[in-house]
Amino acid sequence: MNTSIRAAKETDIATITEIYNDAVANTTAIWNDRQVDEANRLRWLREHEQQQFPVLVAIDEQQQVVGYATYGAWRAFDGYRYTVEHSVYVHRDARGGGIGKQLMQALIERARDQGLHVMVAGIDASNRASIALHEKLGFKQTGVLPEVGTKFGRWLDLAFLQLVLHKQ
Repeated sequence: MNTSIRAAKETDIATITEIYNDAVANTTAIWNDRQVDEANRLRWLREHEQQQFPVLVAIDEQQQVVGYATYGAWRAFDGYRYTVEHSVYVHRDARGGGIGKQLMQALIERARDQGLHVMVAGIDASNRASIALHEKLGFKQTGVLPEVGTKFGRWLDLAFLQLVLHKQ
């Protein structure tokens, strides 16, 4: 699939909401149980823009949003200001075609351009495909927190991976 990456626009909110809600309902990529409405995702987009955190979308040949990625503050203390945690989600009909990788590469480039130092990934430890993608992009697994989350009636382990963006 031939895709391009650009900054998200308010007109993308309906599809971003659809992708998010599908992940909530059908995956362990998001450890939320409640779906959201478009007003929620619009507030989320505006908050990211105000904080100068990118929200990127992947667009297919028909100019449809097929995935999105973003990052935000990892923790709310000054000492963590150069560390971000990212998210990347691909539409269920477009998974497996390299869109997640494209989004991640663009997101990493933005983080480097902003002078950030570390990007953190928190991934369901059983999601081998996501962990493998991150490792291909240079992320290193730094730990696993057993049974810290729950979804679909089972306990979930959280794997942490990190990418040092600027080597000293």
